[in-house]
Formats: sequence, C-alpha cells, structure tokens
Amino acid sequence: MPVLKIKTKKSSKVYSLFKKITTLGKDEVNDVVLADELAAPLHANILYDGKRYDIRTTRGTNIMYVNGRKKSKATLNFGDTVKIGDIEITFLEEEEIEPKKKASKEEDYRKLFDVSKRILSDYDLTRLLENLMDAVVEITGADKGFLILLEGEKLDIKVARNLNQENVAQAVTQVSDSIISKVIKDKRPLMISDALNHEEFSNSQSVMALNLTSVMCVPLLDRGNIIGLIYVGNSNIRGLFVHHTLEMLTVFSSIASLVVRNALLLNMLQLDNRQLVEKLEQSKFGSIVGSCPSMLEVFRTVRKIASADVSVLITGETGTGKELIARELHERSDRAKGPFIAINMGAIPENLMESELFGHVKGAFTGAVATRGGRFQAAQGGTLFLDEIGEVPLALQVKLLRALQDKLVTKVGDTQPEKVDIRIIAATNRNLQEEVREGNFREDLFYRINVVNIHLPPLRERGDDILVIAKYLLSRFREEFGMKIHGFTPDALEAISKYPWSGNIREMENRIKRSVVLSEKSTISAQDMGIDEDSLIQIKPLSQAREDFTQRYILEVLEKNNGNRTKTARDLGVDPRTIFRYLERE
Repeated sequence: MPVLKIKTKKSSKVYSLFKKITTLGKDEVNDVVLADELAAPLHANILYDGKRYDIRTTRGTNIMYVNGRKKSKATLNFGDTVKIGDIEITFLEEEEIEPKKKASKEEDYRKLFDVSKRILSDYDLTRLLENLMDAVVEITGADKGFLILLEGEKLDIKVARNLNQENVAQAVTQVSDSIISKVIKDKRPLMISDALNHEEFSNSQSVMALNLTSVMCVPLLDRGNIIGLIYVGNSNIRGLFVHHTLEMLTVFSSIASLVVRNALLLNMLQLDNRQLVEKLEQSKFGSIVGSCPSMLEVFRTVRKIASADVSVLITGETGTGKELIARELHERSDRAKGPFIAINMGAIPENLMESELFGHVKGAFTGAVATRGGRFQAAQGGTLFLDEIGEVPLALQVKLLRALQDKLVTKVGDTQPEKVDIRIIAATNRNLQEEVREGNFREDLFYRINVVNIHLPPLRERGDDILVIAKYLLSRFREEFGMKIHGFTPDALEAISKYPWSGNIREMENRIKRSVVLSEKSTISAQDMGIDEDSLIQIKPLSQAREDFTQRYILEVLEKNNGNRTKTARDLGVDPRTIFRYLERE
C-alpha cells in the first residue's frame, strides 16, 4: 500500500493512501492536514483510479511543486516529492518506511517511571489528562491515543492526542467501535498487529473505514469495574506493537486508573461544590438551611407570625435548631432592633431560677450583694427565649404565668412590680400536653405560651436536607480551620443519609467538626466521622415493613380494648385467628 511521508520543520509522519480520493489542506477535516500558512483550506486531491495516483490542486491559485517543478497536476511515482509551502510530501511504498529502533525493556520501564512521576505531579485536571495520553503515545510509539470514559452505557472520549502532542479533531470517528466493545465485554487488554487482516475484525465496518493496522486497547479498572479505556493506534505500520508494548501499556493503565479515578472524584467534588452553592442559595432561610416540605412549612409559619406579637412554642427533639428559629422570628419582627435574650431553663439550679428570670434586690438572700435585674428586664423592648421551658418547677410556673399575663415582674425580695415590654418565645423537647396530663406542667401556662406552635422535624426525617446541611457544615469548618478538604467520599455520603442522627444537627456538627480537625486526607470518609455500618438504619423489604406495622397496630388496638381479642378483631374487620397469629409472634 502506498504511503505519504509528511515532513515539516518540527516532525515527520506517515499517512497510508487507502481511499480513492485523499484530500490535503490546512482545514482539520482533510485526510492530510497541512499546518502551513501557504496551504489553502483544501489545497489538493490525490486521485486513485485503480492503476495510478494523480495529484491535482483544487484551484489555479494553489501553488504546488512536484520534484522541484511548479505544477497544478501530476502522476505520482514512488520516490516523487511534492512541496506545499514548507511541507515536503514524499510518495513511497510502505516497505520503504524505516522502522524505529526499538528501545530495551530497561529503557522502556525507565521511561514509564519518568512519565508517571511527571503526570502525577500535575493537579490541573485538563492538563493532567492530556499529559497522561501524551505519555501513552510516547511509551507505545503510536501515532494517536484516546482516553475513553464509560459513563453508564455511554462512551465519552475525554482526550484524543497525536504524536505531536496536539488534540485530534473529530476523535469519535477515529476509533473502532467493535474493538472497544470487545475490550469492555472481556475486561481484558487487546493487541492487534494487523486489523485489516484480523480473523475477528477484518469485516468490521469501523476497522475497514479507518484502514486500521496496529491497535492496542486496555481497560481502566476500579475495584473490578471498568471506568474507561486507553486506545492507541497506528494506521500506517503493521506489527508496530509487540507483547512487551502491551505489557507496558497494561502496567501504565494501573497508574492511569488511579489518576482517572482521582480526577473524576475531584471533578465530581468541584461540581458538587458548585451545586451546593446554588442549593444553599435556594434553600437558605436566614441562617437556617432546609428545603424539605416540613421545613418549608416551618418557614411559611415564621413569615406569617414574625410581625405578630404573639407567644410561640417551638417543639422538637434536642439539636433540631429551635434557637435558630427563635432568632429568625426575632430578626423578622418589629422588635428586631431590641435585644434577643436566651436562657436555658434546664441549665439553672432550681433555687436560682426565679432570680435569673426576675432579678433580685440587695440582701434578698445570702450572696445578693447588689440589686440586679433578671432576664425579663434585660429583654425589655425585645424577645425573651425560654429554652427547655418544661424544666421550670411547678412553684415557679405560677409566677411565670402572671409575668406573661400582666407583663409585670417583681424582683426577689422586692414588693414593687416592674412593667416589661417583651415577646416570649419558648421551646421544649418534651411533650408538654403529656406533662399537663401527668400534673407536671400547668395547663393555663401551656395555653399562654402555646398561642402558635412550630414543630421542628428531626434530621433523619428531612430527606435531601441531610446531605445539604452536611456539605454546608463541611464548607464552613473547612474555611474556619483553613483545611484543604475537598468533600465527602461516596461511602460517607451514603452513611450520612442512612445514619439515624439521634442528636440531630448538633451531633452532625460535632462529628463533622472533629473529622475536619483530625483528618489527614483530602476527603472525609464514614470512618473519619466515626460512623460504622452497624449503626446505619437498615432498610427492610416492603413485605417485612408491612408485617411489622400490622403487628404494632394490632397490639395498639388490643391495648385500647383492654386485651379483648374478639372486640379487637371486630374493630379491625379481621378473623379472630389473625389476632392470635400475630400475638404468637411476640
């Protein structure tokens, strides 16, 4: 098969003439691209009629020299030279191309070591992947190389490079689908010395269309799964690749798999961070992050009642952010310019609680060396947040109720009441209605503080909010402590989603903060957060979940019917034997 040896000032390469019409020009779409200022976009064609090869310029203004003479057309003979600008083109038989002197195995592995160090020292994603493929082309002696990533069932050519360390135009048309499919199916490296005459691939349309000769394709594996392929080829020299070359490329593919995996992870984290910023903008409500339906309902309630000067009771488990909601109510109210005073009733000794709330006069009790106002007086013109109000003893609840009703407080040891202008927001993690029934909390006080109730859902019930909050906290602590942490590992994200978070946001905050401070890696794993698989919420099959619910419900109804099984079966509309069957499972 005739070939063209293309020689420029910087390099030389070979192109096989296998088409009836071969185009030459400066445009990237040509078969032979002439990178010269004097070359026209489509400068000339080489025509093959089955017997001879004729070269012709496409326009009269296109200049071409054949064996030193200016011509617009000529019949080519082996050894003829064509000059277009500074580019010299020689028409040769394939056998006349001198094979490259093969390096020793030691030299090859030294080269492999050197290029591996070079690419692993680069942190720019695009440049790193281009350097990776330049190294592959250099190591194998191919004239082009492709890095192909597998995204689901879709193949995406991320990088395509040639011998001159340039990007290959129209890369998707330069690789064989049948060869790639074979490697993906077998998960094994493949080397073909002469694709056009290969028993399995000679009839492949992609092989024939590309006139393939030497091809190698190796899979990039991550824990046994294909994440991509390295594909190298040469369309001019048969038998270019030998077993040692494939061995070299297979060794290099292990390094490449690590590079590509880390590059993909970094790219995912960078994209994740951009999406996080967008998500936070959409889901932030003051200093609170949330976009699940239950939190959106909380935000709607806050907007409605913020300006109304009514008492609010915020309920929810410990660590759900009750004080943040209280502050948001204050900031959006007409009292925003006044003070926001928070007091945790569960943290104050019972004998000091009245003094903390209402103040005391000098000499009122041992240690009262001066007259001092309480939290009610400090909150004048603003908001008083009574956290854990369920901890207030019954004796003090009477005085607290009077203070809320009359807006009058009396210091301990004093007889003169003081007028206060404050808004009360209370919070508790207890069920106050149950406390009222058991006589631990005054009913009249409960109704006084519970004009509007806002219930905060536990973190485990907030769906996608869990991951958004976790990423937000990581971003905050990363900046606070100046740590170079890119994000969470995939196993950490799964663990965060399935962990029960009994301590809610406060627990998450503590775990992430500790991980950021102690981590020596660029990502936070589930192990770094101290979350093991046994502590995750186990998802049951639907049939098992249905059975468990049925049993619980039957037991609840049975308890309401004082253990009467016949009445329970009648209420539930089932056969009494069904009740017995579920009772036997206990």
